[in-house]
Amino acid sequence: MARCSWQGTSVTTPRPLAAIVLAAGQGTRMKSDLHKVLHPIAGRPMLVHLLASVAELAPARTIVVVGARREQVEATVVPLGAGIVEQREQLGTGHAVAQAEAALGGFAGDVLILYGDVPLVRAETMRAMIERLHGADLPAAVVLGFRPADPGAYGRVIADADGRIARMVEYKDASTEERAETLCNSGLMAVRGEDLFALLARVGNANAAGEYYLPDIVMLAGEDGRHSAVIETAAAEVTGVNSRGEQAALEGQWQAVRRGRAMADGATLIAPDTVWFAHDTVIGRDVTIEPNVVFGPGVNVADGATIRAFSHLEGATVGAGAEVGPYARLRPGAVLGEKSKVGNFVEVKNAALGRGAKASHLSYIGDADVGAGANIGAGTITCNYDGFLKYRTTIGERAFIGSNSALVAPVAIGAGAIVGAGSTVTRDVAADALALVRAEQREKPGWAAKFRQIMSARKAAK
Repeated sequence: MARCSWQGTSVTTPRPLAAIVLAAGQGTRMKSDLHKVLHPIAGRPMLVHLLASVAELAPARTIVVVGARREQVEATVVPLGAGIVEQREQLGTGHAVAQAEAALGGFAGDVLILYGDVPLVRAETMRAMIERLHGADLPAAVVLGFRPADPGAYGRVIADADGRIARMVEYKDASTEERAETLCNSGLMAVRGEDLFALLARVGNANAAGEYYLPDIVMLAGEDGRHSAVIETAAAEVTGVNSRGEQAALEGQWQAVRRGRAMADGATLIAPDTVWFAHDTVIGRDVTIEPNVVFGPGVNVADGATIRAFSHLEGATVGAGAEVGPYARLRPGAVLGEKSKVGNFVEVKNAALGRGAKASHLSYIGDADVGAGANIGAGTITCNYDGFLKYRTTIGERAFIGSNSALVAPVAIGAGAIVGAGSTVTRDVAADALALVRAEQREKPGWAAKFRQIMSARKAAK
């Protein structure tokens, strides 16, 4: 069968849109107490990935069909504006969609049917399905098809060169000839609300699994003299997740695409396969990312910055020309100013470093404001927590904090001040002052030699 190359006709007056997302499956193959659709891809639950794409189409209603672990899904999607309906018995995809009928209440618009464990469907693809539904030939339904490398047990779509569907059949019920077809049904559909539930009411379960199949509405519409259509997308876009292995494979697929986009946009990835992005990572031009860097959610890296090897960033902003790592950790609330530096084995949390400020070695900077040009010596920590509350440290511009110092918050170090190495600072330090908080050095001549002699004798006597 020739590949469908239909181009949609844009709708001049868009109809209201509703989305029904099926998420009632048990997900037993995940072997997890967490609902399958809440397992993350790129640091974001699969279902939330999908709902974000749906939101780009500004739907009037979004309904998520749930079953087991309803409370987990509800807690995630209700704050995003989606509604919940429950499928108490798992009687097939057609039965699952039918559960949304009361919630949609006679909705007169277009309906997208999606799957919570198929998270990476693009808004552009959803839009193409709706546009095809309103093509000149007015199909009763639009099916999203794909051609996987291994069609396996997917349901097949038999269609002509223009994408008009002759029949659809589940693999269990397919003949040998039908199983030879490579165009498969992703399960995603677009149907007019006026047609959807009337067709579903006619779906039976006389099949090998004894279930109510959603694709049967295509054949029922055909019995009424109305054809349906298929449009195709890449198999990668409709990849589903049923196991940890499939989750890992989809994560790898997503990461490969994102790495490619980062490099196409002007970033250098020294060892691309070792860099892991989050769903919302923002990378500027001329950024260099060394091997084994992990970006958690909420990271923005400005032009010209360098992220050195084995660093972990989450909820952080890295300014233009700044340098991070190697072996650095930026936690949520870390803000690095232009040309600042956070070096090896430095952790920054809820702290801002001004332009050109440096913390080059072995330090913890938490709940702090570090002025431009300040220098934080190796082994310095801001003591921000007393076991009950957090407190803030302020370090002025051009201040110098000597190595192995402890700044006990709340405390302020003035601009240009110097804190001597090994100090434990508990009171504010004035601008341009020198603070020395340590015992006076004392020396006892010959004491070490006498100590060794005495201890050696004791050891020999045993």
